[in-house]
Amino acid sequence: MIGLFLLTHSSLGESLIQCACHVLNHRPRLIAQLGVAAQDDPLDALPLAQEMLKLVDGGAGVLILTDIFGATPSNIAQKLLAPGRIEGVSGVNLPMLLRALNNREKDMKHLVSKTIGGGRDGVINMLKH
Repeated sequence: MIGLFLLTHSSLGESLIQCACHVLNHRPRLIAQLGVAAQDDPLDALPLAQEMLKLVDGGAGVLILTDIFGATPSNIAQKLLAPGRIEGVSGVNLPMLLRALNNREKDMKHLVSKTIGGGRDGVINMLKH
């Protein structure tokens, strides 16, 4: 099973995990989050993120989910990437996380594709009927 690591601003990652737990009615295995606050030094967060990656890597790799590409959490995540083993996707939302949680048993390429699709497909213009 591929591990999931949410690297986000503040408590967004934990909030998304808690919402996923509510939907799934349990806390999934091999998932962790690290919230980066405005006052945090990115150089201090990097070693912590490296240690947290080890906690969720069950041997099949880790998918890192970040909130905003180019911001501090994604910049930290980019330093952790190892193509094919540790991949990253930015723009995390709840549909994306749920799709990732339900597709971790296959390979990383499949997981990345399904995860991105889940995030994109979860954005819908709601119309009143």
